Formats: sequence, structure tokens, C-alpha cells
Amino acid sequence: MANSVAGTNQSHLTQYIPPKGMYEDFEDEAHYLEKVKEWGLSTKKEFWYKDRYQHCLVTIKGYEIFGETAEFNTLVIEFPDGNLTCIQPAYLKEMQSSSFGKEIIPQASGDESAAAEVKKEKPKATASAATEAKAEKPAKKEKVKKEKVPKLVLPEEKVHFTATVKQFALSWNHFNENNDEVVVFENVRIEQEEPIEVGLAWGSHSKTLKKHELEPGQQLEFDGKIVKKSLPKGKDVEDESLLLEVSVAYKINNPSKIKKK
Repeated sequence: MANSVAGTNQSHLTQYIPPKGMYEDFEDEAHYLEKVKEWGLSTKKEFWYKDRYQHCLVTIKGYEIFGETAEFNTLVIEFPDGNLTCIQPAYLKEMQSSSFGKEIIPQASGDESAAAEVKKEKPKATASAATEAKAEKPAKKEKVKKEKVPKLVLPEEKVHFTATVKQFALSWNHFNENNDEVVVFENVRIEQEEPIEVGLAWGSHSKTLKKHELEPGQQLEFDGKIVKKSLPKGKDVEDESLLLEVSVAYKINNPSKIKKK
């Protein structure tokens, strides 16, 4: 395959942007393959370079590194005449498309003035200005994966609990459209051969519980059934001390054999 298209090679008009000082070389063939794949290029040895003055095959001689965390690269490519220039990997990748360059390469007339009259294309960021712009781009923050809290496997039968009274609150009852009195428990633990730490739970402030004149901070043990049911927040609560302070996902039904510790 020829290195240039007949009648379109006016390489002396191409503006070359050589690397500034030393640039990174490829350590070996494996390193080269790794990098070109990283840049989204094929694993070929030669790539098409297209501008309005020439259409030729070039090779990648190395790359420059920039950015605060050295995450950006500018390629250093070599032309058939030995000239070097810097170019962005994405721009070189665009040039590999068969449709790229049809509008910017003049017809084969051999007349330099025809090339000069071609409307100037908007320059791509192949120079140091592009590298500076990219260098200012902050590095993407790594997303922190939240650990999923394992779901509790709740016993269906009545079990024995230990818990502490956290607070009294009002909860909206959708059936009677009114607020009900509830008790919010903390440090809830199902006492069995393999104890289950529930954390927070709630229950109706029933007549049975009211007989024990409970107070926040009171430690208890009792029997009951537990189900997964979120505690609805109270509505139009005038006393702020009766507002629910936390989200509670479990409900304890029918507490019995209540003992204060």
C-alpha cells in the first residue's frame, strides 16, 4: 500500500507539533499492544493520518504523559518523511474512519492554491493547548460502594426479647386517620440459641405496657412476635417530644411476660 494518496501529498504545508523534549517509549511489543488497546486503537503498526494537505500512513513512536495523576496521554507519531508530531489518541482514532477527511482533502489538481482556498477546518486539540485543557480536568472520584445490610430472617413463632425503651411517639394510623401512641425500642435482641440483633423496633403503647409505667432508658425483657413493618410518622403533632426521631422497620406484636431489669 502506498504511503500517500497521489496528488494530495503537500506535506510541507502540514503544521507539525513535535514533542517537547523526551517522551515515553514502548518497553516491548506487549507494552505497545497494551497501550494501543487502552487508547481505543487497533493493534496495527501503521495508522492513517489525514489533513487537507496529506493522507498517509504513520507509526506511533511513543507518548507523553500529563495530568495531575498522570492519567492523560498525547501520542507521538512519525510521518514517512521522519517528521514527528503530537496528536490526541481520540483524534487519531477518528482518522481511521473511511469517511474522515473527504471534505478537507482537495481534489488531485497539483495546485497548491486550491489547497489554500479550502475552508480551514476547525483545529483539533493536537497541541500543548489541548494537553493543558485536559490537565485542568479533575480526576473522576471513585464511587464508594455501600455495603448492603443483610436482611434479618425473622422467626414466625413467639420469641423472647431483651430491649431498652428509646422513646414514646405518635404514629399515623391510616385506618382511623388519627395518631396512635407507640413505644420505640432500641438494642432489641431476640434471645435464642443463636441470638438475633434487631436494633430498633416499635410496638403499640398498649394497656399492658402502660401498666408498667415505662420510661425512656428502661431495660426490659418480654415475649412477643416480631414482623417487618415500618413505623408511619405522626401527623400534626404539637408536642415535638412525640415526633419520631428515627426510621424503624420492625414491629413487635402482643408483648407479654414483661419484666423490668
